[in-house]
Amino acid sequence: MTEEKTASLTTSSSEVKPREVKRQRKLVSEKAPSTVDAKAVDKVTKNKFSKGMLVEVSSDEDGFEGAWFAATIIEAVGKDKYLVQYHNLRTEDDTDFLREEINIQNIRPSPPDTVVVDCFKLKEEVDAWYSDAWWVGTITKVRHNSKYTVYFKYTNEELMFKHSDLRLHQDWIGGKWITASQV
Repeated sequence: MTEEKTASLTTSSSEVKPREVKRQRKLVSEKAPSTVDAKAVDKVTKNKFSKGMLVEVSSDEDGFEGAWFAATIIEAVGKDKYLVQYHNLRTEDDTDFLREEINIQNIRPSPPDTVVVDCFKLKEEVDAWYSDAWWVGTITKVRHNSKYTVYFKYTNEELMFKHSDLRLHQDWIGGKWITASQV
């Protein structure tokens, strides 16, 4: 994969400044649940993670904000943690895939596949496959040959990606998948 860093964002007919990017959400299947409903659904969701389930895991560590790592549930550890095994992260001695106990709020099911046959659009929120994880970003430039410039707000960087290394961004909120849409 070829990446291209740029120091700053410029504005033209095919580019956008990060501050102009706004997120508008719509539910994939139905109206967003109320706060009370979301808490009830989250309680049920805790019991839905079972051994062998494919999930994605986020990290609160500096430098990893906005990243989701593919993993498999190994077992429940108490009521609010799970032992997971990462699909792409290895142990320090590189003998096996890394296992780690993760708090429930940092785990979500693997999102459903969404296919973008044509092309992504300017300002569209996406996940970009980079450094063994899916990183949340926004399309700031549509390039030739199915390539895109993506801005990452957590690192204030732009990188170039091929179409095949991007997916539509989705959030797991209240037990439902919510997809981001262009403003």
